[in-house]
Order: sequence, then structure tokens, then C-alpha cells
Amino acid sequence: MDLKSGYPFWAVRNGLMTAFPKLQQDVKCDVLIVGAGITGALIANAMTSAGLKVCVVDKRDVAWGSTSASTALLQYEIDTEMQDLRERYGDADAVLAYRACAAAIGKLQKLAGSLGGVDFQPMKSLYYASHWYHRQRLVDEGELRRQNGFKVTTLDRETLKACYGITASTALLSEVGAEMDPYQMVHKLLRRVRRAGGQVHDHTGIAEFKTRRGGVVATTGEGCRIDARYLVMAAGYENERHLQQKVARNRSSYAYITDALTGSLGGLDDTLVWESARPYIYMRRTGDNRVLIGGEDDDIDVPMRRDLLVLSKAKTLQRKAQKLLSNLDLTPAFAWAGTFAETEDGLPFFGAHTQHGPRVLFAMAYGGNGITYSQIGSEILTATVQGKSHACSKLFSFERLKRI
Repeated sequence: MDLKSGYPFWAVRNGLMTAFPKLQQDVKCDVLIVGAGITGALIANAMTSAGLKVCVVDKRDVAWGSTSASTALLQYEIDTEMQDLRERYGDADAVLAYRACAAAIGKLQKLAGSLGGVDFQPMKSLYYASHWYHRQRLVDEGELRRQNGFKVTTLDRETLKACYGITASTALLSEVGAEMDPYQMVHKLLRRVRRAGGQVHDHTGIAEFKTRRGGVVATTGEGCRIDARYLVMAAGYENERHLQQKVARNRSSYAYITDALTGSLGGLDDTLVWESARPYIYMRRTGDNRVLIGGEDDDIDVPMRRDLLVLSKAKTLQRKAQKLLSNLDLTPAFAWAGTFAETEDGLPFFGAHTQHGPRVLFAMAYGGNGITYSQIGSEILTATVQGKSHACSKLFSFERLKRI
């Protein structure tokens, strides 16, 4: 599956950080993790830290799938607003989802700090009204969040213009957010997993897997056998190939990054920016003072068509961003696109599906909160393997499909 177009900035910036060997012999482990992107790396780290023996495999280079195309805005704010989740699932589950995402950002910050050498910056998050008629919706959203303990400020038109240079009727300013280099994070995490005794193998694809009593047997394309108590499918958007039930729809998202800019980036120095329209445009800075801009999502899931649109989409994003931030030079330096998937309610899926039984666990961190979801998923799946419970296990399970 071709997951991206163009050459993502993270790979240009970091190069090949670590070479992991191809699997060339049979393996026995507690957990086989298929996929060495940010989701698989976080799960492998959590399980290794819990004393489980893991084996991670990926048919590509490490972090070379959707992770390399990620724009890595870390927000507790879900693409589906809290008030909409409340209508679907009630107050308790809506608040649970938002609080779990907020807690995940703090955990990711602590984890990045423990690894060292990861470009990770705590940020605020600004959510502005794209149209005048979105104003009341955002006002109501802000009030609901404050009632549930979230630190969020509602900005009026004058304050928004003075502080951020953005002209809009209102905006919500949240105190919790972050940005990071996901490529660095994955390589650092998997190095740690390997030092702790786990196995990591790239250029190693799984040809087939079968469940058996007490576990799973998988065979690589080269004929190596992997015996595991559990199999975790963390292969991103390719996971859907292993499910007969359609649980999400694939789309394409586009992004570009500027050259490093001198001086202050204004509000972008400490704040992520995104809008209330769907699909939305979003902006962030990087550790080397570039501006990363993304959006212009569409329903295209054909790589060749997506390839042809990268430059024109980048120009459209530049035009929209320049209108908002006219004082900055937002000329594209690198542009790319990638596949992403949306669920009906904006929430992820973690856990077993009835099609494959309890020994095959899926990690489907879909939507705009992919990395924060992956952190939560690493906790859910580790608890599952240990026979423990997690507060989000039911809400983020496939059982939710009965309620959608």
C-alpha cells in the first residue's frame, strides 16, 4: 500500500537514524507487533517496560509509512467536538475520551524527555471559528470543557486579532498541546526496546498468520516462523485489509513546510493553530523555526492521483495560510501528502475483533489525534495482554460499532 506522496520533511531532516536487521530465524515471544511506526513503537515500549518479550516487524524501513508523513500536532481536542461526542455517547464517555487525550500528551512529553534528543515542545492550541456562524458552537464547546475541568479561554474577535493576527469571530485557547518529530521518537523508542531485549526487524513482512490454542503463529515472506501469545496489528491504515468489516474510510491529507525563518513567528511561537471548518487547515512551528501547514483533505485514495495533487494543494494551503498570517513568508520548501483514515465518530479502535478472536489485537489510531491515541492504545493493549482492565478499553473497542 502506497501511503504517501512526495518526500516528507522528517526523513530529509533526520536521514536514516538506525538500521534494523531483517529477521532471518524463527522467534518465540510474548507479543508480535506488526508495524514499526509511531503506534507500534509506543506499544512495543509500553509492553517491554511491563516485562513482556516483544518482536516488532515492518515490511518497510522503520517509521517509513504514515509516520513519516505525519504532521505531529498533539492535541487533546478530538476532531469530533466534546458536545458532539456527548450527544452520541453521553457525558461520561465524551469527557473520558477528552481527558485520556489530555493525559496522553503529558505522558508523551515525559517519554520524549526520558529518551533525549527528541524534538518535543509543549504548546498551546488555538481553535478558531472559520465562519461567523460557528461562533456560538465554539462558545458552547468552551463552556462545556470548562465545566469538566479543562483550562480553555474563549477569545473574542479583538483579542484574537491582537494576539494572533487572525481575523475570526471567536476562538478557543487551550493550555494543553504539543508538537514533536515523530520520526525521531520512533527510532529512539525502538532502540530502547532493543536494548531491553526486544527484537526489531525492518524489511520483514508477514505473509500469513493463524491463531492457535494459546497464541498465534505468523510466517514471514522469507519463511521464518514467529510463535507469540498475542499478535498486535499496528500496521496503520493497512490494518483494514485484515478485517471484513469496514470500520473507517481512507482519505488523503496534504502538507508542506517552509524554510527556517528568522525572528519570531508571532502566535505560532507557542501555539498550534487549527480551524472549525471540516476539512480544516492547521499550522505549527518546528524546533528549527519552520512553519508546517497542513490540510486540504480529500476523498482520494489512489496514490497516482494523490501524487499529482501535492504541489497544487501546497499552493492552496499557502494561499489560505498567508491570508491568516500575512506577516510571515510561508513559501513551501518541502511538500508531501499521506493516507489517513477517519472513523465515523473520530475515535480509535484498540483491541480484539470477533473475526480473529482474543489473541489478535488491533491498534487503529485513526483520525487527527493519531499519536495521542497511540499512547492511550499502548496502555490499553498492554493491560489486555496482562489480563488487566483500562478505563478506555470499552469505549475504544470494536463494541462501539454497535452504538455508532
